[in-house]
Amino acid sequence: MCGFIGKISDKIDNFEIYKESNEVISCRGPDETKHIFQKIDKIFPDSKNNKNILAFFNRLSIIDLSNQASQPMVSDEYKNLILFNGEIYNHRQLRKEMESNGIKFKSSHSDTETLLNGLSIYGLDFINKIEGQFAITFLDSTKNKVYLIRDRVGQKPLFYKFNSYNLSFSSGLRPLALSENQININENSLVDYLDYGVVPSPNTIFKDIYKVQPAEIIQFDISNEIKLERKYKYWEIENYIENEVFKEDIFFDKFSNAVSKRLEADVPIATLSSGGIDSSSIIKNLSHTQKNLSTFSVGYSDPKYDESEWFLKVSEKYGTNQTNSIIEFKNLDRKLKESIESFDEPYSDPSTLPSYLISKEISQNYKVAISGDGGDELLFGYKRSKYMSRYKPKKYISNSLEKVYPKFLGTGNNFKKYNSEKINAYASFFSDKNFLDILNLNSNHTFEKSFFSKHTDKFKSIMITEYKFFLSEMMMLKVDTTSMANSLEVRSPFVDHKLIEFVLGSKIDDNSPIYNKSILKKYLSYDFDQDFLTRDKMGFVFNLEKWIYENSNDVKDVIRGINLDINFSRIQNLFRFKSRINAQRLWKLYFLAIYLSWFDNR
Repeated sequence: MCGFIGKISDKIDNFEIYKESNEVISCRGPDETKHIFQKIDKIFPDSKNNKNILAFFNRLSIIDLSNQASQPMVSDEYKNLILFNGEIYNHRQLRKEMESNGIKFKSSHSDTETLLNGLSIYGLDFINKIEGQFAITFLDSTKNKVYLIRDRVGQKPLFYKFNSYNLSFSSGLRPLALSENQININENSLVDYLDYGVVPSPNTIFKDIYKVQPAEIIQFDISNEIKLERKYKYWEIENYIENEVFKEDIFFDKFSNAVSKRLEADVPIATLSSGGIDSSSIIKNLSHTQKNLSTFSVGYSDPKYDESEWFLKVSEKYGTNQTNSIIEFKNLDRKLKESIESFDEPYSDPSTLPSYLISKEISQNYKVAISGDGGDELLFGYKRSKYMSRYKPKKYISNSLEKVYPKFLGTGNNFKKYNSEKINAYASFFSDKNFLDILNLNSNHTFEKSFFSKHTDKFKSIMITEYKFFLSEMMMLKVDTTSMANSLEVRSPFVDHKLIEFVLGSKIDDNSPIYNKSILKKYLSYDFDQDFLTRDKMGFVFNLEKWIYENSNDVKDVIRGINLDINFSRIQNLFRFKSRINAQRLWKLYFLAIYLSWFDNR
């Protein structure tokens, strides 16, 4: 797992700026930093392309720790270059297949070299063979093409900016914005953030800087002027919808494979444990083959949010080496700001704090950790998913209350979820148009048009919507940012694309083993009682409400510092009516203010 920043241009005279910008993402790869700054026809004399390439690469050494696996990696034989952030779990198998066809390798077992050779020989179709998480910049000098490629569900980020003369790309948004002196706010993206709490791809908070979408390949021609030739998806989740009979043995075979392949590493691996169904199932599966498992958990001094009872039971049952981090409310201010400042993009889910802190704890001794992220999307674990699967509109309730409901009291989800249009009902779980009205802002972007799946199978429609929006645009962003800020790679078996394809291809209804994680609860029922298996999901949360209102003066001062056209008087009621929703709204503004102030200090 690594981080990189680069540029291809006729003329590059800002080497030092790129070098300084690269330091912003050095946390992604603290083991080694290398760079290349050369004309393409000097690297590959046969190319006849005299554009410059400047690229910095920060390496977190996990697979093949030798210098032969360093990046940027160049193939003299195939005249290509690669920058790759991520891990390819099936690289040994792919390498073996290539070696059987006479293809030579320089490294002993570098997954980067497997990617480089595979793309060089087989072309972009090779992407369909790889299993893992990845963001790739691939330069094919023989064709004068540059390809930006992102993994299927958006686990690894990749940003870019281009015009006729320059193509810039990076694992991070902040370093790219700094290197290009591009910190002009995209007003539409700002509204999206205040609505959803995130800026959905392909846009970013900044004008003219974009994010490669999950499962997307973007092709640039760099022969003369730089041209974006095409964008396309190499993996579409909708293509795997079938109605086959669900078979538990096949599910567990694919689940076990998803877990075991994520053990591919030349360094020790830890496991996150929340005490929930997903992480506990992974730990049980690992306990069959792995001894002395190291598990890490977050507890709270506030008993309302503390789940220590449950993750300690998991540790005791499977004999793990358990480490607990306790979040103390009284020492929260510094940790909150530290966690926000680690973020490359504005993102307002308050679960970022515990995610950041547990990653920081694990990274003291480990470079890799396995997590249970993605289980809720795969197996209908969210309350909203179960609600939408039983959706029954009540038009009178929704339409009547929406007209009179004071917008400062909340999003209105409690009645909007009964909207006569299913699309609008579902959107109410993610969108806060009432907050936009308070701020006197208008949105041209709708969750309904961008992410809602209208598939006739209601269960598959819900799954696809969750994958396209919440998992890919929000959950994966949080997991990647909070872990990589601490030089930690997180691997999530439940987002394995083969496991996803199998579940989507199976018949699902509310009696299915897939629904409400029934299959995993059955798996754990031999080890835990019903209190453990049927309790409400807590998730990574903390008492945001209490912190916001007890620190209201500081929160107000920070929000007033936003150099944007937001009328502070319009948010005064959010401090007066101390609800959970208003605390989350204030957190959006607080997070944004700290995020943007980072640039002011550069």
